[in-house]
Parts: sequence; C-alpha cells; structure tokens
Amino acid sequence: MNKRAAPVPERTPTDWKSAAMQKRIRRRYAAERRFRLFGMLAVILSAAFLAFLILTMVANGARGFTRSEVALDLDFPKMGMMVDRTHLSTPGADLALSGAGLQDKVEIAAESGGDHSLAANSAWLTVRDAIKADPSILGGRKTIWVPASTALEMGARGEGTAAARADASRLRSAGKLRTGFNWGFFTASNSNDPVAVGIWGALKGSLLTMLVTFLIAFPVGVLAAIYLEEYAPKNRWTDLIEVSINNLAAVPSIIFGLLGLAVFLGTWQIGGHSFGPLLPRSAAVVGGLTLALMIMPVIVIASRNAIKGVPPSIRDAALGIGASRIQVVFHHVLPLAMPGILTGTIIGMARALGETAPLLLIGMRAFIVTAPQGFTDPATVLPVQIFLWSDEVSRGFVEKTSAAIIVLLVFLLAMNGLAIYLRNKFETRW
Repeated sequence: MNKRAAPVPERTPTDWKSAAMQKRIRRRYAAERRFRLFGMLAVILSAAFLAFLILTMVANGARGFTRSEVALDLDFPKMGMMVDRTHLSTPGADLALSGAGLQDKVEIAAESGGDHSLAANSAWLTVRDAIKADPSILGGRKTIWVPASTALEMGARGEGTAAARADASRLRSAGKLRTGFNWGFFTASNSNDPVAVGIWGALKGSLLTMLVTFLIAFPVGVLAAIYLEEYAPKNRWTDLIEVSINNLAAVPSIIFGLLGLAVFLGTWQIGGHSFGPLLPRSAAVVGGLTLALMIMPVIVIASRNAIKGVPPSIRDAALGIGASRIQVVFHHVLPLAMPGILTGTIIGMARALGETAPLLLIGMRAFIVTAPQGFTDPATVLPVQIFLWSDEVSRGFVEKTSAAIIVLLVFLLAMNGLAIYLRNKFETRW
C-alpha cells in the first residue's frame, strides 16, 4: 500500500520576512566581526611600527652612550714638550700648549703604523687637560687614557676593517683598550669628531628656548582665553577672532618660522632709515618667541575648553555672595580650570620641543662648540642638532644621532606623562 507524501506547507509572507530578517542579522553580525578584526589588525600594526621604531633607535643608539678609550704611553721629554710649567695655570695655558705642537705630537704618538690612528682627533684635548691638572707629568713618562678613534672603536665591536679588529684585539689583550659609559655625551657640545660630540649645548639651548616659549605663550594664551570666554561680547568680531585662532592652530610650523624671520630678524624701514634685526640671529630668545607664536593658539583653545567646562553654578554662587567679575574668574573659575589649562600647555610645549623647521629658518643651526650662557648667545636645539648629525657621513655620527633621538623621546614622554599626571591629580568631576 503506497503512502502519500505529506504535503509541503506553503510559506506565508511572515515566514519570508522572518527568513530575510535572519539573513540581514547574519550579515550584520559578520560585518561587526570583520570590523572588530580590522580594528584589531590596525592596533597590532600600529604597535608593531612603534615597537620597530623603538627597537631600531635603541639598537642604533645604545652604542652612542658608550665610548672606547685607548691608553697612550707618552714620553714628554722625548716628544720635545718644552713648556714653561709656571704658566700652565694661567688663562693662556691652552695657547701655550697649542703653540708647543701638542696636537701634532699626540697624533704622531697615536699612529698605529697601519691605515688608521689609535686615538681620536680630539685625544690631544684629554692630554691637554691632564697636563693642566698636573704639570709635573711633563718631566717624565705618563700613560693617559684618551678616546679611541672611530676605526678602532668599530674594531672593538667586531666591525670595520681587519686591521682595526686586529689592533683592537691586541690592545684589549694588553689591557690598553677599555669600553665604558660615555658621560661626555651629556657634558660636551658639538664637534667635528664623532667621538667628542655631546648634547649638552643643544640640550641647554632647548631648555632656554622652552623657558622663553613658556613665559610668553602661557600668560598671553590664558589671558586671551579668559577674555574671549568671560568678557568678550558675542558678535561678528569675536567670531572672526575665534575662527582665526582655530585656523592658526592648524597652520604648518614652517609658516611661523617665516613669520619669526620677518619680524624678529628682518630689516626695518622707519622714516627712510634702515634698522638691522631687532634680536641676534640663532639665539634662544628668537627661537622662544617664534615657538611661542606657534603654540599660543593651542593654549588658547585648550584654556577656553577648560574654562567652558567649569559649571555656571560656580559663577552664579560666587556672584551671589557679592564677588566681582574678576574675583569670580581668578578665585573660582581659573583654579578649577587650571588642570585642563596645564595639560594643554604641556602638550603644546612638547610639540614645540620637537619642532625643527621654524628654527632652521631663523638660523638656529649654528655650529655650537660651547653651551650658551644666556638667552642672546648663539644656540641650537636638540631636534636641529639631530638633523645636522644625520647629514654627516661619518659612521660614528649615526650612533650619536640615534642616541640623541632617544634622549629627545625621553623628554617628550616625560612631558606627556606630566600632563597625564596633572590631569588625573587635579581633575574635578562634576
């Protein structure tokens, strides 16, 4: 007996809508999973690039914080160093030692007999300082540790030519070659010799420049924000000022360099008479003024947002107990808005610390052998110093450039960390 097949139930419009809805839901969930996957890949890719940057800088810059030294056995009577020892404590001691041919004689003593010298070009400066510290060594033989040459230093690391590696192995076996932390990198200034260069001159120039930037940009920016937010009437002129400030915050930094060059270092025509630059070229005060113009819009915007974030009830309560407008602003509103103001200011200062283009235009790329002593002395800053070292052909400058980048990154991370600390410490939740 044949059994009849059960009839297939027909789908109602409701069933079709339900199937289509489930299909759309599945597509929606699939799209969400793809979005999460792409977001995770973006985070991983960003972290990988950051890790690659940090590892590259550390790998190249770690050697910049070390220095190899070689022991030179110097027989001063045989070298013919005829110098009046009684004058070695006078200011003319450097000139006397230079006139006696100390540099040439140290270079001759440092020759290895191969294709390179054992000591750096600046080794005679170490010998000069040793003589000035103890003039009695001129009467006999003395072993002085001096900076090793770039070729010998690369040989000590297993790099460079075969002759340099052989000399390094021979000297290290004899106890005449050592490698240690390069404290001179933090105390010396610029030099033609990569072994003798340091960041102190550029670091001090950066500190002086940032001090000028802060002293000008912070009070002017905060006062401008207070006026625009608390006192300025709402009309077309204030709207124009607000738009201008927002546009200035997005202007490329090199434009501010051109402005600083024209205003602070340009020639002025007054009454048919030409006047020279208002300020000295390549000085910290000029760099500070230029960077202050650059970050002032950032400080104004951050300060206005912080002031706007203070609840109106604070102002109403202060006015209700008889406080004046200026008392309300400086006794109540400004202290509560100060964490946000400081955070914006530090972020702006961190941006200014890493700027190079505007400072190149105003001439802060001078070869600074000694650290600046004041705001008007010739100076350079750390980013410009890094830029100049990166253009050198010597292998030793590559490591010094990476080491200087590490120092700059540490300063930037410290400033951003300070901003985060101030925000978390003084932030008030309403």
